[in-house]
Amino acid sequence: MEERLETKSDFIKKVAASTRKKEELFDQSKAHYFVRAMYAGAMLVFATAGGAYAADALNKINPNLGKFGFAFIFAFGLVWILYLHHELVTSNMMYLTASCYHKIITPPKALSILLFCTLGNIAGAVLAGLLIGNTSPFQALTADSFILTVLDGKLTKEVGLIFLEAIAANIFVNIAILGFILTKSEMAKIFMVLTAIFLFVYLSYEHVVANFAITGIAWFTNVGVSYSLGHILFTWLVAWLGNYVGGGLIMGLVYGWYNDDQLSYRD
Repeated sequence: MEERLETKSDFIKKVAASTRKKEELFDQSKAHYFVRAMYAGAMLVFATAGGAYAADALNKINPNLGKFGFAFIFAFGLVWILYLHHELVTSNMMYLTASCYHKIITPPKALSILLFCTLGNIAGAVLAGLLIGNTSPFQALTADSFILTVLDGKLTKEVGLIFLEAIAANIFVNIAILGFILTKSEMAKIFMVLTAIFLFVYLSYEHVVANFAITGIAWFTNVGVSYSLGHILFTWLVAWLGNYVGGGLIMGLVYGWYNDDQLSYRD
């Protein structure tokens, strides 16, 4: 789909440029696109691993410190993804939905990219989890270790709560993305990302790729995961749908709408 960009807001111009790069790479080489998506999943595994290991150490000092430390360290994972140009499905929900509204990409193509990106994020999280889960810090866990208690909490939530918290999580994530693309100072970009991501993680909200990362590590620890694959996949599906509502509809569609061409006040 072609749409003239001369009349678009700066926000839509940036979203359009990003969307076209994603679409062109997806069409030119699905293998290259898939690897970029894998790396996004892997980055969140690495950030999760560092945060979880620090959380166990901090909890020995004060049981309230671990969650704080985990959220702070995890937030750097999105900074890595943004600066290294990896493909994260939850931010793509915002980009591609806003682009659909402005007729930059067709809805079927946007959905194809989102689903393919999701598979890449899963593959990257599982492979990175295989690596990290077999390292010494994660081969001496107990059932009370931070990463396992977090996973247990996620997999025992009610379905409605998962969906609701997934909506909230991806609003926070895309506040980070919007801050990154709309601010000019590099320090401001990093501050926007770190604060928004810290908050959703500290609040224990449901981000589907973060859940891929936590599960990917836990599977390969000495303790392992006791839940069935079917149950895990179902919770991921619910979180994915909630993330789409939060990131795709509430952030992407609304930001696309209030940057309509005829308005004088636009981003």
